[in-house]
Amino acid sequence: MLDCEGLIMKVNKIHVVLLIIVSFFFLWSLIKPVHYPIWILEVAPSVIAILFVFFLYKKLRFTSLTYSIIALLSILTFIGGHYTYDDVPFFDWLQQHYDFNRNHYDRFGHFMKGLLAIVIREILLIKTPLHIGKWVQCVAISITLAIAALYEIVEWIAGKIAKRETKDFLGAQGDIWDAQWDMSLTLLGSFLALLLLTSWHNKLFQKEKS
Repeated sequence: MLDCEGLIMKVNKIHVVLLIIVSFFFLWSLIKPVHYPIWILEVAPSVIAILFVFFLYKKLRFTSLTYSIIALLSILTFIGGHYTYDDVPFFDWLQQHYDFNRNHYDRFGHFMKGLLAIVIREILLIKTPLHIGKWVQCVAISITLAIAALYEIVEWIAGKIAKRETKDFLGAQGDIWDAQWDMSLTLLGSFLALLLLTSWHNKLFQKEKS
């Protein structure tokens, strides 16, 4: 009994630390971003997701791995919103140092969004009849790719409405195949996330849900 209570306390502490770290990056991102309207567009999905997770914490408890992924993806979004995705300083340096034709932070961000496959996988295991196995993997990948495609549609609509004003939001940097690259990288990221993290996720899921 004491071991179980200790485990719960440990997990709760991890979740609190993650929330503090994410809150710090959010506040940092909020202070003098390059362009506030772009910042709002970029960070809004992550803020909504965090609020959703926070208010449903008691009813819908995830593993620490899933919370860590949500925290990481939120932080990446806050960084992109603060600087705009095509002007993140470290990736500007990489562009200049290695003579890349663009700032690749946007590409990196979409690749990392493949980690959402783990989050979606856990939701499916909790809320649907699906069990650990191939089907839950396939559905998780499909939903992750659908989310990536939906985001590209939203970007396209925003571009049509605001025209050049959304240049920094879109982050296409003149690449006509930007949407295809973004979706492909998210798909690749989801395959790698499931390949590398599934076993670990299964152990955490079974341990924390027991």
